[in-house]
Amino acid sequence: MPETSSPPVALARVADIVRDTVRRFSAAGVPDPQVDAELLIAHVLETSRGGVQASAVRGDGFPDAAVAALASLVDRRCQREPLQHLTGVAPFRSLELAVGPGVFVPRPETEMVAQLAIDALRAVAADSPIAVDLGTGSGAIALAMATEVPHARVFAAENSVDAFIWTKLNVARVGAENLTLAFADLAVAFPELDGAVSVVASNPPYVPDDAIPRDPEVRLYDPPAALYGGPDGLDAVRRLSEVGLRLAHSGGTIVIEHGEWQGAAIRDILTADGWSSAATHTDLTMRDRATTAVRP
Repeated sequence: MPETSSPPVALARVADIVRDTVRRFSAAGVPDPQVDAELLIAHVLETSRGGVQASAVRGDGFPDAAVAALASLVDRRCQREPLQHLTGVAPFRSLELAVGPGVFVPRPETEMVAQLAIDALRAVAADSPIAVDLGTGSGAIALAMATEVPHARVFAAENSVDAFIWTKLNVARVGAENLTLAFADLAVAFPELDGAVSVVASNPPYVPDDAIPRDPEVRLYDPPAALYGGPDGLDAVRRLSEVGLRLAHSGGTIVIEHGEWQGAAIRDILTADGWSSAATHTDLTMRDRATTAVRP
């Protein structure tokens, strides 16, 4: 009997892979299963989310070589490991930042906090205004200020060894020559800048110690030092207010990110310490997200 060859096995289609991944993410409780599925598949295929969507519409096949890599990543995402840890990057405004274990993953709502700092920095009538980002983490706010206000001098401080590794990597990736990075606690950072800073910005830890975050991505993977801020969540804010008064010149601005219920308390702290014009600002979801004040 003549030998017969087996019929070729058809490639799985991208559309089917997307659909199956969305189903698994939905079952695992992933908050945005469609978005995460398309972004993770884009990472494996080395394309964009739009490229994945176009491939699905065209009926493209999914390469055999990518199946195993995707399967492992899908399993990890179903365990609620952050998407950004799997892809190794997090978008922030115009930047793509390297992130992973040991550093706080920048969130979209912090882009609005960066905007407040950038607007204040741009408004300074000086050839080379100075801005400081205290507890910079991945470097998100500092690098946004440095790249979007290139005539400014930006200083960033981080005191976590694990986070500082990622900060250094991102500073090198972005290549902002007007940014100076220091390994330092925010309480004692940059004494050489006392009274010379136009904008003091920070996304400090502000979760109360007993308010355990609901999302596993936050609870299990974000570093505790970047989350918890004491019994009322405002320990770091109190230090920031004091340090900001040391650093800022008259007319300088402080910008602090916080939780949606903390605006009034932070305005009170800043006002009691001597800041003026304390105001709380909402993010795109209309939740209180940041408070600013001006040094008299």
